[in-house]
Amino acid sequence: MQNEPEITSQLVKDHGLTSDEYRRILDLIGRPPNFTELGIFSVMWSEHCSYKSSRPFLKKLPTEGPRVLQGPGENAGVVDIGDGLAVVFKIESHNHPSFIEPHQGAATGVGGIMRDVFTMGARPIALMDSLRFGELDEPRTRFLLNGVVDGIASYGNCTGVPTVGGEVYFDSCYNGNILVNAFCLGLAKADRIFLAKAGGVGNRILYVGSKTGRDGIHGASLLASSEFDETTEDKRPTVQVGDPFTEKLLIEACLEIMEFSWVVGVQDMGAAGLTSSSFEMAHRSNAGVNMDLSKVPLREEGMTPYEILLSESQERMLFVIEPGHEEEATAILEKWGLDAAIIGEVTDELGVRIQFEGKEVVNLPTLPVVDGALDLKRETERPEYLDQVGHLNLTELPEPARGDKAFTKLLACPNIASKEWVYEQYDHMVRLNTLVLPGSDAAVIRIKDTKKAVALSVDCNSRFCYLDPYEGAAIAVAESSRNVVCSGASPIGLTNCLNFGNPEKPEIMWQFEQAVRGMGDACLYFDIPVVSGNVSLYNETKGEAIFPTPTVAVVGLIEDQSKVMTAGFKQSGHCIGLIGFTMEELGGSEYLKVLFDRNEGKPPVLDRKHEKQVQDFCLELIQKGLIQSAHDCSEGGLAIAVAESCFGAEEGALGATLELESTLRGDALLFGETQSRIVISFPEELTDQIEDLALSYPVDFSLIGKTGGSQFTASINGKEYIKQDIESAKEIWKTSLGRYAGQTT
Repeated sequence: MQNEPEITSQLVKDHGLTSDEYRRILDLIGRPPNFTELGIFSVMWSEHCSYKSSRPFLKKLPTEGPRVLQGPGENAGVVDIGDGLAVVFKIESHNHPSFIEPHQGAATGVGGIMRDVFTMGARPIALMDSLRFGELDEPRTRFLLNGVVDGIASYGNCTGVPTVGGEVYFDSCYNGNILVNAFCLGLAKADRIFLAKAGGVGNRILYVGSKTGRDGIHGASLLASSEFDETTEDKRPTVQVGDPFTEKLLIEACLEIMEFSWVVGVQDMGAAGLTSSSFEMAHRSNAGVNMDLSKVPLREEGMTPYEILLSESQERMLFVIEPGHEEEATAILEKWGLDAAIIGEVTDELGVRIQFEGKEVVNLPTLPVVDGALDLKRETERPEYLDQVGHLNLTELPEPARGDKAFTKLLACPNIASKEWVYEQYDHMVRLNTLVLPGSDAAVIRIKDTKKAVALSVDCNSRFCYLDPYEGAAIAVAESSRNVVCSGASPIGLTNCLNFGNPEKPEIMWQFEQAVRGMGDACLYFDIPVVSGNVSLYNETKGEAIFPTPTVAVVGLIEDQSKVMTAGFKQSGHCIGLIGFTMEELGGSEYLKVLFDRNEGKPPVLDRKHEKQVQDFCLELIQKGLIQSAHDCSEGGLAIAVAESCFGAEEGALGATLELESTLRGDALLFGETQSRIVISFPEELTDQIEDLALSYPVDFSLIGKTGGSQFTASINGKEYIKQDIESAKEIWKTSLGRYAGQTT
């Protein structure tokens, strides 16, 4: 092409490729690439698309199981739930775009993850988000928080897909690099799953959706695959712009066209746009593709082949259909008001040839482009900071005589306070399938025309992962699994979003290696297959990396909707019980951070055998109808868990009296974050039956108090430790985040 820049070493560097990678390109294709081809290699060999730093570790995750219909490698994972149905789900990051332009970055993250799901032939039925921001006293944090929440709300609400749960955390490590991880779950017929393939010589390539513009160019390679610096704000034009109303039309049109047998394959145009979708579909089918970019619907004049191929304009799909059905397909798409065009066909050449205005602009083999980036064997080294923060001497930590101050400060801190200010902006009831609303341990979605329901939870304690990436990642798996169990579900599949700093630093790769190993070992033990996921690296600004944040979302199956359980106490006079035991552990706890501004020590010990017994016992109690509530103990410990069950009571706010016997420190007993604990409530007459069942496992179980009254009180060895009015405590917990966010006075 005329007027294309000369390929120089600086241009190669500007495209995020190293000199070694460029030499590899020359060896693989036997000639220098032209400018457009260089752009293709830039995006396809980027960290975001090629997983060149993480792939060797990810291969060790357990991905198979009797219910798994499709594991990692496709747009989303697919798990069989019986009755001829399957759930399709994935979680993915949109971190860097959301930091630069929070509304559109978060909105297009939601749109992209929905397309990953309905690309597989599934109707999206639920969204969740895992969000992490910097300290709330930073003015930019409020701006980012408001922008991200508004972006998620506007996109999800407009498409008619409920946002039913998630998590929001705040820590100074995210001051320069927030995390926005979006999850979507869809429902499909188990025998009608669509894959991103382009098999069949002569099959047509059908472009569907919005017109292509210049937004999002190099979003995957230069924005998502590099750390932030002083030029970050200059990258604002690479953030895509979303249109949720077009996405809604796209969902309906795609699901309608997928009813026909002449649809061969589907791929959404996500990261790397038309480039990734065309090359990946051809590669997966061991086929080739010829395309004419002159036929691509454009919304801007003068776009070059380079721009058309690398654009990440939203709400676009690529279909492969059998010849003879072109008019039928375009008629359906035009009915929904969508652009549609036949832009090419499948060949047997094992390469991609692309024309523009009568001239060939790209001629590349698929294998080098899709799978040619080397698996990088990054160096790993245990970080030195662990020698400074890895120990906590409790004898040197002052123990308060009472816990009232700690209790109220924890209720007010943004990591524990109610997230109602966030989720009240989301439509979580659209389609009327949400059985358990945001605020409980897990969201629960009913499966229409069956007795079944699915439970969804997303979790990660990044402080634990900072102090011990292996144990922290294992705890994330255990907690997410425990949350769906508390709702009455059996875990059936997991998706992850692995957020880390710059992989070129040995300490970061050590964190990544340890976290993936911890996650894999926990999944193996709990028999939960990893069916999909995403890796987000370079979450780092001016050399300061985020805490390792391997976010985990677990999906559980409830065979009988009548057995759904929630966290809130149901009525006065019920017994409060604790499944599991408490240890003297304060390392990495919210209590240690909020009261002493310290983040150190070892995270709580995770005994996998004990965790499994606790979960199995709780699930049996739910299925036998022996308990009225179940709530996981996590941030803030036992006192906060019981308080949250009080706040979630059906009567509004129900008090509780705890009477504990222990030799532990009072703060460790009530605010420590020992794992494998669940708070339950039940009628007193069922006590013997529950205790007998606990002995048969065996699993630790103890009576710790009663529901009722207008106070939250906790006594240790007969001495009062906490006494608070329950309505006042709930008000603190309910309103704090809104005040921090600057939305309420």
